[in-house]
Amino acid sequence: MKIANRAIGPKHPPFVIAELSGNHSQDFALAKNMIKAAADAGVDAIKLQTYTADSMTLAIDSDNFRIMEPDSLWYGQHLHDLYGKACTPYEWHKPLFDYAQELGLIAFSSPFDEDAVDFLESLNVPAYKIASFELTDIPLITKVAATGKPMIMSTGMASEQEITDALTAARNAGAQEIVLLKCTSTYPANADNTNLVTIPDLQKKFNCLVGLSDHTRGIGVSVASVALGACVIEKHFVLDRNAGGVDAAFSLEPDEFKALVTASRDAHAAMGEVTYGGSQAEEKSKYYRRSIFVTQTIKAGEKFSRDNIKVVRPAIGLAPKHFKQVLGSVATTDLVAGDAIFSATVKDFNGE
Repeated sequence: MKIANRAIGPKHPPFVIAELSGNHSQDFALAKNMIKAAADAGVDAIKLQTYTADSMTLAIDSDNFRIMEPDSLWYGQHLHDLYGKACTPYEWHKPLFDYAQELGLIAFSSPFDEDAVDFLESLNVPAYKIASFELTDIPLITKVAATGKPMIMSTGMASEQEITDALTAARNAGAQEIVLLKCTSTYPANADNTNLVTIPDLQKKFNCLVGLSDHTRGIGVSVASVALGACVIEKHFVLDRNAGGVDAAFSLEPDEFKALVTASRDAHAAMGEVTYGGSQAEEKSKYYRRSIFVTQTIKAGEKFSRDNIKVVRPAIGLAPKHFKQVLGSVATTDLVAGDAIFSATVKDFNGE
């Protein structure tokens, strides 16, 4: 499949997305600086999130709408307040998309309600992302799929049935190009609860391209996912973790994102194909294998022995596997120390 002019699939390097999320702290200049830094890091795309606090939740003073998990990064915060701080103002979308495109990046977003889809359609986005928490929002998925544009859907928390339901809804509504992202919806996630081996299983069960939405710290998990078939990698982005940002704790800084881009592309290139006998690039190295050499003067008709031949580098003459056969045989010609032994050098040689 393609998003804009970028081909995505097993034959292509991973499509790397920098998720800005709310790390811009509602500072437009900071958001632009993030996009510039993401472009400099070599990512393929930047992604926004399109919602308002009112489209996400209710402004009611109740613990029903407050994050009560003590280990959460956002413990104690009211959902409406949190989304109000994290949202990207609608009026920013077009200038940020335009700026990203000027820098050669693909730019799109995650809509969180049907009105957001209409808004993003007015900006002619090239693709849509469905967040893990919205994978069960079938009306939203149907609305996005009806645009006919490529869809990336995260599967954090989702059962097989929930993924099936989402895919069925998307395909029935007209979506033809879909990528599923393996995702662990904890913030941050740990390597030991990421379960990357699910990636090839997703490919097999759902007949989709598969990638990774990675909330772990660092780049190791993302790079490892490439070896299992991930063709899309999404990570949250921040200019400086120490400066804060709602997702800063599990976001990558520019140098880290640059390392991710390089390492993931190297990992993809390293997959190659099943190869035995050495690659073309290794051909010259075969010279430095071993072969049988003369270590002192030998006259024609004289026997080879451990005193006058030895297996050493380089691989000019007979291979070491012929050493036993050469021992006890006689030389067909005069030889001096440093001469390689060939089949013609050994009387009645019958090796391969």
